[in-house]
Amino acid sequence: MPAFDLPPADLERHRPDITEPADFDAFWKRTLGEAAGAGDALVSAEPVDNGLRLTETWDVTFRGFAGDPVRGWFSRPAGVREPLPAVVEFAGYGRGRGLPHERLTWVNAGYAHLLMDNRGQGDQYGCGGDTPDPHAVAPGGPGPVARGLLDPHDLHHRRLITDAVRAVDAVRALPGVDPSRVAAVGNSQGGGVALAVAGLVPDLAAVLATAPFLCGIRRALDLTDASPYGEITAYLAVHRGAEEAVHRTLSYVEGISFARRAQAPAHFGVGLRDTVCPPSGAYAAFNRYAELTGGQEEKVLHAYPFNGHEGGDAVHVRRQLGWLRAVLGA
Repeated sequence: MPAFDLPPADLERHRPDITEPADFDAFWKRTLGEAAGAGDALVSAEPVDNGLRLTETWDVTFRGFAGDPVRGWFSRPAGVREPLPAVVEFAGYGRGRGLPHERLTWVNAGYAHLLMDNRGQGDQYGCGGDTPDPHAVAPGGPGPVARGLLDPHDLHHRRLITDAVRAVDAVRALPGVDPSRVAAVGNSQGGGVALAVAGLVPDLAAVLATAPFLCGIRRALDLTDASPYGEITAYLAVHRGAEEAVHRTLSYVEGISFARRAQAPAHFGVGLRDTVCPPSGAYAAFNRYAELTGGQEEKVLHAYPFNGHEGGDAVHVRRQLGWLRAVLGA
């Protein structure tokens, strides 16, 4: 697939205006306050036999949106007891937490690692998930991204992002974690969620977002019919009068808005031939990153001109490892 978005020189200057709801900050303050009011984030951490000798794993449950139980895998290098910096990882669209031995990169690099389950997802690929979404009753399409599209209070990703913020609270309460050195990491949907966390958690130590979903949403809907954006356009193809309401709802989870409010050091990755999450969204979030918090000099973006949604793949992960080690002093 040839490059289909803006030329590279234009991407580097891409700083689109976005329509932010006047109550964006109040909406998220209220949402997170209600979640925090349900009690301490961490509920339990039960050790599990992961079949590995060099990694210890716990089955974690924490309180997410509305106090709902959310599952996750927490892993640490075996035999290490001193407090470690932590990586909270958010999975891609349609994937659940899977099995505890699937995601070992960060723990093998010496970090404590929490992989959050995606509520109401996990059925599209991977090895499944264990967290239902009991609030998925509002009008919308069959896929999670289209659930609750007519009202921001009903939107699936409002709940998912709230879970993600609470996951940071939970990892800080787990044993052997340095709470001052917590990074949010994700690809695709996970990258968009990590950016949201960066915008909502002011003392986050770092964020690493690759091919982030939900960035530059309006432009993405005009550029691609690939899922997940295609699930939104499919909904609008049937509900022909709902476009204004849908755009308003999605403006509350726009990744550029979260990026503007972030202040943690940031590492981005993007494939310039990505037809799933168009690269202009990642560039817009990068170019406007931290503009409301005084600017952030510690940010970097790696672009891969001949790659699509896979971006730099293992090459990019190697760059992430080196960058995060330098930022966290790990």
